[in-house]
Amino acid sequence: MTDFSRRTFIAGAAYATAQAYGQIRGANDRLRIGIIGCGGQANDHMRNLLKMREPDNIDILQVCDIYTKRADAAAQLTGAKIARDYRSILDDQNIDYVLIATPEHWHSQMILDAIAAGKHVYTEKPMTRTIDEAKRVAAKMHGSKLKLQVGVQGMSDDSYEAARKYVQEGALGKVVLAQIDYSRNDASDFFENPIEPEARPGENLDWKAFLGPAPKRPWDPDRFFSWRRYWDYSGGIASDLFVHRVTRIIRALGLTFPERVTATGGKFAFPESKAEIPDTLNILADYPAGLTVQLISSMGNETGVDHLLRGTKATLKFTRTGFVITPQRQYARDMQEIVHQKTGGEELDLHHRNLINAIRKGEALKCDHMLGYYGVVATAMGNLSYRKHKYLRWDAGRERAVNA
Repeated sequence: MTDFSRRTFIAGAAYATAQAYGQIRGANDRLRIGIIGCGGQANDHMRNLLKMREPDNIDILQVCDIYTKRADAAAQLTGAKIARDYRSILDDQNIDYVLIATPEHWHSQMILDAIAAGKHVYTEKPMTRTIDEAKRVAAKMHGSKLKLQVGVQGMSDDSYEAARKYVQEGALGKVVLAQIDYSRNDASDFFENPIEPEARPGENLDWKAFLGPAPKRPWDPDRFFSWRRYWDYSGGIASDLFVHRVTRIIRALGLTFPERVTATGGKFAFPESKAEIPDTLNILADYPAGLTVQLISSMGNETGVDHLLRGTKATLKFTRTGFVITPQRQYARDMQEIVHQKTGGEELDLHHRNLINAIRKGEALKCDHMLGYYGVVATAMGNLSYRKHKYLRWDAGRERAVNA
């Protein structure tokens, strides 16, 4: 056997063993978790997981971060062992699922590595940074019995599944427009985090590991601490905020891939910012069903926009407590207002518990890899349209965005 074929055989056998392991672990056992990335959002996850430790029979075994300060704090918080490289977490046969809470540019590789190691995955949103990466993850998950939960935790609110039933029943008539926003008003610069002067590359921070698949650059503390501001690591408003909103609409209307997408915006509120991404972004996505989804955001004004599904017979308005369906004037005599009081909510523990129940009981995931894929395509096409100043079309045959 040649060295190449031997390596191929060993890798294949290891993958098969890992897949089988991932399928049988956790049915009745204590589920053991590895944390990859220990920043602010990961700390919210860990605090929720610690509260779930006994009632949900879970534990955190290992934590990993390229910044020693964060890894040490996570270990102190959880009592877990520190891993210096995320791959050692994947090599640990005692770990059943991993939480990936890293910058977006690392999501794809870590998800693929976790699947190959037979681990179930909870990944922070977006599922991947690019469309091609999402396509590869979806292909890898095809036919797998492993579970991949995308961290659009608002999907654990039942409002969007309930809305879908009314849409299917025709209560709204033909839906022609959906509108939704995610706006903020930052006092100074936007998507900016404080720089910690104690961070020292080569001593307590692995800058090379942070860059990973991104272009190589000299140490830049703003890129590390405020990575959402840079295209190399993030899609900014679209991938950090809009992905939450468009996923709700996709679920409520039963959508998949858009047909055409266009976007406008710019650095209007913070023109002197170091950020590469826009502080104001608006996306229009037309879907094959014959409707437009409108996504609105600014980091310079927090006044909200009603979250609506506009149909020919009625309008559905999402609220903090669920939604209200109000008939159009010409249908008011024949239709009653419908009020839905939601169950669930936008909580991390609910979203983790859904993954846990999917692993143990086969419960359907609230935001699986395909819903994650649809969200990536809509938001990434918006960013591409904005950056290229082009109207884009979805090539369904090749699953890629092309100029319209």
